Amino acid sequence: MAATNQARYKVGGMDCASCATKIDTAVRRMPGVEDVSVSVGAGTMTVSHDETSDLGAIEKKVTGLGYSLRALGRKTPSATVHEHDHNGGHDHSHDHNDRSHSTHGAREIEGLHGHDHGPTEGPWWKSAKGRLTIVAGAALAIAYGLGHVVPAYDTYIFTAAMLIGLVPIARRAVMAALAGTPFSIEMLMTIAAVGAVVINASEEAAAVVFLFLVGELLEGVAAGKARQSIRSLTALVPKNALLEVNGQTREVPAENLAVGSVILVRPGDRISADGVIVAGTSAVDQAPVTGESTPVVKGVGDKVFAGTINGDAALRVRVTAAAEDNTIARIVRMVEEAQEKKAPTERFIDRFSRYYTPGVVVVAALVAILPPLVAGAAWGVWIYKGLAILLIGCPCALVISTPAAIAASLSSGARRGLLMKGGAVLETLGKLTAVALDKTGTLTAGKPQVTDVIAFGHNAEDVLRYAAALETGSSHPLAVAILAKTAEDEVDMPAATDAKSLNGKGVAATVEGQEVFLCSPKAAAERVSLPMAHSRRIAGLNDEGKTVSVLIVGGVLAGAIAMRDQPRPDAMAGLKALSDAGVKTVMLTGDNARTASAIGKELNVEVRAELMPEDKSRIVGELKREGFVVGKVGDGINDAPALAAADVGIAIGGGTDVALETAGAAALHGRVLDIADMIELSKRTMRNIYQNITIALGLKAVFLMTTILGVTGLWPAILADTGATVLVTLNALRLLRIKAV
Repeated sequence: MAATNQARYKVGGMDCASCATKIDTAVRRMPGVEDVSVSVGAGTMTVSHDETSDLGAIEKKVTGLGYSLRALGRKTPSATVHEHDHNGGHDHSHDHNDRSHSTHGAREIEGLHGHDHGPTEGPWWKSAKGRLTIVAGAALAIAYGLGHVVPAYDTYIFTAAMLIGLVPIARRAVMAALAGTPFSIEMLMTIAAVGAVVINASEEAAAVVFLFLVGELLEGVAAGKARQSIRSLTALVPKNALLEVNGQTREVPAENLAVGSVILVRPGDRISADGVIVAGTSAVDQAPVTGESTPVVKGVGDKVFAGTINGDAALRVRVTAAAEDNTIARIVRMVEEAQEKKAPTERFIDRFSRYYTPGVVVVAALVAILPPLVAGAAWGVWIYKGLAILLIGCPCALVISTPAAIAASLSSGARRGLLMKGGAVLETLGKLTAVALDKTGTLTAGKPQVTDVIAFGHNAEDVLRYAAALETGSSHPLAVAILAKTAEDEVDMPAATDAKSLNGKGVAATVEGQEVFLCSPKAAAERVSLPMAHSRRIAGLNDEGKTVSVLIVGGVLAGAIAMRDQPRPDAMAGLKALSDAGVKTVMLTGDNARTASAIGKELNVEVRAELMPEDKSRIVGELKREGFVVGKVGDGINDAPALAAADVGIAIGGGTDVALETAGAAALHGRVLDIADMIELSKRTMRNIYQNITIALGLKAVFLMTTILGVTGLWPAILADTGATVLVTLNALRLLRIKAV
C-alpha cells in the first residue's frame, strides 16, 4: 500500500549517527510504516505510513529506546509556550504537510524506562546525559579513594562504580537489540565492560564506562552546536510588532500577525514579518537573511523579509505570510528536512557499517579465542585484547563522518542564502561540469532599465520629461523603467491630458499644449521622416539588444529612449568564477537572438536563444548525453521542465519560493556568484568527509595493531573511539565558519 500520511517528530537526545540508525531500524519494522527519515543534525524523524499504522505504538517503541519525542505540526497551547521559551516567538518547525492522525498532539512523550539521552539544549550539566556522566565520574573518584583504603574489596567497589554508568547503557543495548539492532555501540560497550570484570579488570571497566559517557556527552554538545547554528536564525525575528488598526498602532506578538494586516516598522527596527511595503522608502539591511553586504533601497511595492533591519525611514508593511511561513521559518524547516535526505556517500557508509560492526565482533572473538586454543596462550591476556578490539571497533566516528559534515554545510549555506535540499544535492553540486543559466531574471535583473536618452530635436531632459508625462500611471515594464529614470534624475514631470493608447503602436497625450506621441521606430516613421543618421543610431542600439521608443512632440521628431534588461552587477564575475572552476557555461533564453547575443557578448557566455521551455529541457538532456554533469539555473517557473531535467536544478532570486517545490537548490538573494559558492561549498564538504573517514578508520587501524601487539589496552581503545568521534565532529563543524568565495 502506498504511503498516504506523514508524521514528523522532534527527537530529544539523538546526538550521534548510531542513535539514528537504532531509531530507523526500530521504526521501519513497525506495521504500516512505508519509510523513515531520521536526521541527527536537525534532531527530527519523519515517518511515512499508511492508514493501518499505529503512531502510538511507534512513539512507544522510540521512547522505549530512551529518547523523548514531540510531534511537530500539531500544536497545543502548552507546546506553543514551550516553543516560546526556546525559540523566541513561535514554532518554526510547524509543518503544513503533516497529515498524521496521531492523537498525541505535540506533548512530550518521555521514555517509558527513563531516558538517558537528555536534551542538548541548555547547559550540558542540566541534561540527563550530563548528570549521569557527573555521577559516574564521582563514583569512579570515590572508588579510587575507597580502593586505597580497603584494597581487599577494590574489585567490588569498582564494579559497583561501573554499574552506575553501565546499567543505563545496557538497558539501551537490550532495547535496541529487541528493536532490531543487536550490534549497537551500547551492546559492544556492555560486552566489553562485563568481560573486563570477568577477567578481573574491574578498575579499567569502570574507567572505560566513564570515558564512554564522556564521549557521548561531547557528541551531544557538538550535535547541539551544529543544530543551534541553523535554529539560531529564528532569534532574528522580533517577538513583537506594531500593528496598525484604524490609524492607531498597538504592540502585538509577532506570531499573531494575520496575513493582510499592516504593521509599522520604525527606523532601526527589525522587520517582524514577510510583507510588501505599502508606504515609505528606506534602505533595508538584508545581511541577516540573504548575506548581502550592503543595504538595499526598497519602496512601495517591494518585498521585505522577516528578520531584516529597516534603515533610516519608517515603513508601513502589509503582511504576506504568517509567522510559521515567513522566510526564516521556511529556511529552517527546509534545512531540517534536507538533513533527513541522505547523500550517496552517507548511504554507502550506513550500508558498510551494517557489515563492519558484526565483522568487528567476529574479529574480536577470534582474537580472544584462537591464540589460547591454537597456541596455548593465556586466556586472560587474549580475552583482554579481544575486549579492547570491541571498543576500537565502535563505529560512531565512521558513521557520523558524513552526516556531521553535511549538516554543518547545509546550515552554513542557509545562513548565506544558499538553500540545498539534502545531502544528495549538496554532493552532486561539487561534481557539476556544465551550468545552463536562464537570461531574464537570472543573468539579468529581470526588468528593463533606461540606458540611453537621445536628443534629436529637443534636449535630453525634455525628452525624458515628456515621455514620463505620457507614462504616468502605467504599469507596463517600459513605462516603469522611464518613470524610474525620471525619479533617479530628479526631473520634474509636466501634467498630461487626453492620454490614450493607439492600437498597440504607442501612447499619445497633450502635454504643455502640444500633442506628444511615444512609439516604436516603425510607428514613428509613419508620422515623421526619420533621417538616415537617426535610423542608423536606432539600429545600432537595437544591435546592442536595446528596445528603442521614439518621441514626437508637436509633429516634430524630438528624441528617443533606449531600454534594456541589464545584466546583474555580479553576472560577469559569477560566470568567470564558474569558468575558473572548470565549469562550462551556456545561456538559455526565449528572448530574440539579437538581444540575447548582445547580452552574451557582454558577459562572454555561449548563447542559445529563442527557446521554448521544452527546448531548454532538450538542451539540458543533450549536455548530459555529452557526458556533462549539468546544473540548470533559472527562476523556477517557466524553467521548471529544465530544472527537473538537470542533475541539479537551482532557482535564483524571485524564484526562491518555487524552488522549495521544483528545484534542488536555491540562491535566496539572486547573485550569480552564489552558484560558484554552492559548488565550492560542496567540494569543501566532500574534502571534509574524506578527511573524517580517514581520521575514523586511520585511528582504528593504528590502535588495532597496537592492541594485538600488547602495547595498548582498554583505556586507549575507548579513548581512540571517543577521540576519533570528537575529532570528526569538530572537523565537520569547521564548515560552519566557511565564508563566501
